[in-house]
Amino acid sequence: MVALLASWPLPSSSSRFRCCEDSLSSGRVAPPSRFPERAAAAGGTVPRPRRIILVRHGESEGNVDESVYTRVPDPRIGLTARGWQEAEACGVRIRELVSGDGADDWKVYFYVSPYRRTLETLRGIGLAFKPSRIAGVREEPRLREQDFGNFQDREKMRIEKDIRLRYGRFFYRFPNGESAADVYDRITASYLCSVTATGFRETLRADIDIGRFQPPGEQSPNMNIVIVSHGLTLRVFLMRWYKWTVEQYEGLHNIDNGGMLVMQTGSGGRYSLLVHHSVEELQAFGLSEPMLNDQMWYWMAKDCKTW
Repeated sequence: MVALLASWPLPSSSSRFRCCEDSLSSGRVAPPSRFPERAAAAGGTVPRPRRIILVRHGESEGNVDESVYTRVPDPRIGLTARGWQEAEACGVRIRELVSGDGADDWKVYFYVSPYRRTLETLRGIGLAFKPSRIAGVREEPRLREQDFGNFQDREKMRIEKDIRLRYGRFFYRFPNGESAADVYDRITASYLCSVTATGFRETLRADIDIGRFQPPGEQSPNMNIVIVSHGLTLRVFLMRWYKWTVEQYEGLHNIDNGGMLVMQTGSGGRYSLLVHHSVEELQAFGLSEPMLNDQMWYWMAKDCKTW
């Protein structure tokens, strides 16, 4: 996996029901009947990651020149020189964060969108880590950018984005493309009868539960997940994780290019944005007072040891 990384081409807190998918327990037994690869660890526990770090790609060619979208397929748009610098700087910040715990066995595991700009961002981030610190890399198509409809006509796209503001940012679907609601559907799991069509969140949950990136003998609570993706996709991921409403989602702002948001376990064992970020930072991102109150609850509440 390390060789692959190096060689890749260019409502209020008092009223809503809380599911414990946002929690990190002291460990959970992996059912050996469902996951035979974990049979050797049957009866043991699988620590969950200390952090889930969300990273938006560095500045891309499309971020500085929208005409690029008219001639280059969106998945093939790469980083600018500044974007590469942002990616490398982000890698240093992540390394300093996870190594600052004082643990000797910390590692990082990456999930990445298959778009060129996210793969290049991952390469830049990876320069900050020794190979032994990288537990693995997984390319994840469900983390891709919102589909805007293949090659884009600049004037039509300007009109479509103006219509989106009037219609609503979450539900408006671009012609031949996706809405934020469509991205939400591929991030979350859907159910039909007893068969599950899994979204990314469900896959992530399963990977954490069975310790897919922590094989027997190498399990540690000092694992850190890094998700390298796109601004809207990451906002939708947070919306699903914390059960934010459509109105709350539409009040959020984009993460800066090369920026990151850190979900870290608090004193009660649940993931909270307030462990790492200040109130002012989260307000700038768009969190309202009820959302901030919820983050405080996540920080302090006891883990119920289930998803």
